[in-house]
Amino acid sequence: MIDLYYAPTPNGWKISIMLEECGLPYRVIPVELGRGDQHQPDYLKLNPNGRMPVIVDQAPADGGPPLPVFESGAILIYLAEKTGRFLPAEPRARLDVLQWLMWQMGGLGPMLGQNGHFLLYAPEQIPYAIDRYGREARRLYRVLDGHLEGRDHIAGDYSIADMACFPWIMTHKAQGLTLDDFPNLKRWYALLRARPQLQAGLALGKEERRPMDEQARKIMFGVDQPAYADAQAQQQQ
Repeated sequence: MIDLYYAPTPNGWKISIMLEECGLPYRVIPVELGRGDQHQPDYLKLNPNGRMPVIVDQAPADGGPPLPVFESGAILIYLAEKTGRFLPAEPRARLDVLQWLMWQMGGLGPMLGQNGHFLLYAPEQIPYAIDRYGREARRLYRVLDGHLEGRDHIAGDYSIADMACFPWIMTHKAQGLTLDDFPNLKRWYALLRARPQLQAGLALGKEERRPMDEQARKIMFGVDQPAYADAQAQQQQ
């Protein structure tokens, strides 16, 4: 059994999609980001970085105690190796998948996160930031669109690279982008969207999504994190 500490966000969806695709039994433990669950002491024991998602494998392959794993890319690799699915064993094919997974982790996710923040959540409009991250978002879309020419999937067969990228591309409207400008990306997106397991992963916790109020905004974006400060103090005692 896998315990999934989860909220319905792009990084959370990566893991819910993978669990559905693998058919692994899992239990969802909701993480209310706007309430600061991710900054509580018990959660920080699982992920010192105070971010979501986290999994805890209650039956790891080594037969040892329950094993927590944080960082969505690391979780995808762990689950792929546990099940022998969606990450090739052949070295060159494996490297291809891992390169694009790292591209998502180091580029697509962080840059789209910043673009979305300054477009939708920042307390004031900062034209420089909006322009900088908007241009970078479009550049990354062009990179993936060009790579997908003549390909159905990002790296050979359907893999964790596709699962990592899809939830972030799904935010294209909020990012102020249209897939009509990226025909190869649009074709890939439609192909993946038709997968029943992917749809099941996206539906997980859908009813928990709610508008962000001012207090949630302060907690999530670091303006006011009393729970986090208290948790850090307890960790240092």
